[in-house]
Amino acid sequence: MDLSAYTPYMLSLLRIMVGALLLCHGTMKFLGFPESEHRPTLFSIYWVAGVIELVAGGLITIGLFTQPATFIASGLCAFAYFVGHARKDFYPVLNGGEASVLFCFIFLYFTFAGPGPISLDALIGLFGSSTPQ
Repeated sequence: MDLSAYTPYMLSLLRIMVGALLLCHGTMKFLGFPESEHRPTLFSIYWVAGVIELVAGGLITIGLFTQPATFIASGLCAFAYFVGHARKDFYPVLNGGEASVLFCFIFLYFTFAGPGPISLDALIGLFGSSTPQ
Protein backbone atom coordinates (compact mmCIF):
# COMPACT_ATOMS: atom_id res chain seq x y z
CA MET A 1 0.00 0.00 0.00
CA ASP A 2 1.47 3.33 -1.09
CA LEU A 3 0.78 6.08 1.42
CA SER A 4 3.00 8.70 -0.22
CA ALA A 5 -0.04 10.63 -1.53
CA TYR A 6 -0.81 11.51 2.09
CA THR A 7 2.67 12.88 2.85
CA PRO A 8 1.74 16.57 2.38
CA TYR A 9 -1.23 16.16 4.72
CA MET A 10 0.92 14.45 7.34
CA LEU A 11 3.37 17.35 7.04
CA SER A 12 0.49 19.72 7.88
CA LEU A 13 -0.68 17.50 10.75
CA LEU A 14 2.82 17.37 12.23
CA ARG A 15 3.11 21.17 11.92
CA ILE A 16 -0.23 21.69 13.64
CA MET A 17 0.67 19.37 16.51
CA VAL A 18 4.16 20.73 17.22
CA GLY A 19 2.87 24.29 16.85
CA ALA A 20 0.12 23.58 19.39
CA LEU A 21 2.65 22.04 21.77
CA LEU A 22 4.86 25.13 21.53
CA LEU A 23 1.80 27.34 21.96
CA CYS A 24 0.98 25.49 25.21
CA HIS A 25 4.32 26.57 26.67
CA GLY A 26 3.39 30.20 26.00
CA THR A 27 -0.19 29.92 27.27
CA MET A 28 1.10 28.22 30.41
CA LYS A 29 3.39 31.19 31.13
CA PHE A 30 0.95 33.99 30.32
CA LEU A 31 -2.58 32.64 30.55
CA GLY A 32 -2.14 30.04 33.30
CA PHE A 33 -3.37 27.27 31.01
CA PRO A 34 -2.50 24.55 31.48
CA GLU A 35 -2.15 25.45 35.13
CA SER A 36 1.45 25.89 36.17
CA GLU A 37 3.70 27.69 38.61
CA HIS A 38 5.64 29.23 35.69
CA ARG A 39 5.05 32.98 35.82
CA PRO A 40 8.02 34.74 34.28
CA THR A 41 9.16 38.14 35.46
CA LEU A 42 8.47 40.91 32.98
CA PHE A 43 11.21 41.15 30.33
CA SER A 44 13.19 38.23 31.81
CA ILE A 45 14.67 35.62 29.49
CA TYR A 46 11.73 33.32 30.34
CA TRP A 47 9.26 36.11 29.55
CA VAL A 48 10.86 36.67 26.13
CA ALA A 49 10.80 32.91 25.52
CA GLY A 50 7.12 32.87 26.48
CA VAL A 51 6.31 35.64 24.02
CA ILE A 52 8.09 33.72 21.25
CA GLU A 53 6.31 30.51 22.25
CA LEU A 54 2.94 32.25 22.23
CA VAL A 55 3.35 34.13 18.95
CA ALA A 56 5.39 31.56 16.99
CA GLY A 57 3.34 28.67 18.38
CA GLY A 58 0.12 30.32 17.24
CA LEU A 59 1.49 31.17 13.80
CA ILE A 60 2.92 27.68 13.31
CA THR A 61 -0.33 26.03 14.41
CA ILE A 62 -2.44 27.94 11.89
CA GLY A 63 0.29 27.83 9.25
CA LEU A 64 0.77 31.58 8.80
CA PHE A 65 4.28 32.93 8.15
CA THR A 66 5.32 29.36 8.89
CA GLN A 67 8.88 29.43 7.61
CA PRO A 68 10.02 32.56 9.48
CA ALA A 69 8.11 31.43 12.60
CA THR A 70 9.69 27.97 12.56
CA PHE A 71 13.14 29.44 12.02
CA ILE A 72 12.73 31.62 15.11
CA ALA A 73 11.20 28.73 17.08
CA SER A 74 14.10 26.48 16.09
CA GLY A 75 16.56 29.05 17.39
CA LEU A 76 14.56 29.43 20.59
CA CYS A 77 14.68 25.68 21.19
CA ALA A 78 18.42 25.50 20.45
CA PHE A 79 18.99 28.38 22.87
CA ALA A 80 16.82 26.67 25.51
CA TYR A 81 18.83 23.49 25.13
CA PHE A 82 22.25 25.10 25.46
CA VAL A 83 21.27 27.51 28.24
CA GLY A 84 18.95 25.26 30.22
CA HIS A 85 20.07 21.70 29.61
CA ALA A 86 23.52 21.18 28.08
CA ARG A 87 25.41 22.53 31.07
CA LYS A 88 23.81 19.88 33.31
CA ASP A 89 25.17 16.93 31.33
CA PHE A 90 26.47 16.17 27.83
CA TYR A 91 23.73 13.70 26.90
CA PRO A 92 20.20 14.98 26.23
CA VAL A 93 18.69 11.84 27.75
CA LEU A 94 20.45 12.69 31.03
CA ASN A 95 20.02 16.47 31.05
CA GLY A 96 16.27 16.55 30.25
CA GLY A 97 16.81 18.26 26.92
CA GLU A 98 15.39 15.71 24.48
CA ALA A 99 12.24 17.77 23.86
CA SER A 100 14.26 20.91 23.14
CA VAL A 101 16.48 19.07 20.66
CA LEU A 102 13.52 17.37 18.99
CA PHE A 103 11.54 20.62 18.72
CA CYS A 104 14.62 22.41 17.38
CA PHE A 105 15.10 19.98 14.50
CA ILE A 106 11.41 19.62 13.70
CA PHE A 107 11.06 23.39 13.46
CA LEU A 108 14.23 23.58 11.39
CA TYR A 109 12.74 20.98 9.02
CA PHE A 110 9.59 23.11 8.59
CA THR A 111 11.77 26.11 7.79
CA PHE A 112 12.83 24.26 4.63
CA ALA A 113 9.81 22.00 3.96
CA GLY A 114 7.14 24.65 4.41
CA PRO A 115 3.79 24.29 6.12
CA GLY A 116 2.06 21.69 3.96
CA PRO A 117 -1.26 22.10 2.14
CA ILE A 118 -3.45 22.63 5.21
CA SER A 119 -2.22 26.09 6.18
CA LEU A 120 -3.04 29.73 5.76
CA ASP A 121 0.26 30.12 3.90
CA ALA A 122 -0.95 27.64 1.27
CA LEU A 123 -4.38 29.26 1.16
CA ILE A 124 -3.01 32.72 0.38
CA GLY A 125 0.11 31.59 -1.49
CA LEU A 126 2.79 32.84 0.91
CA PHE A 127 6.41 31.71 0.72
CA GLY A 128 5.91 29.49 -2.30
CA SER A 129 3.47 27.21 -0.47
CA SER A 130 1.52 25.05 -2.82
CA THR A 131 -1.61 23.03 -2.65
CA PRO A 132 -1.36 19.28 -3.33
CA GLN A 133 -1.35 18.01 -6.90
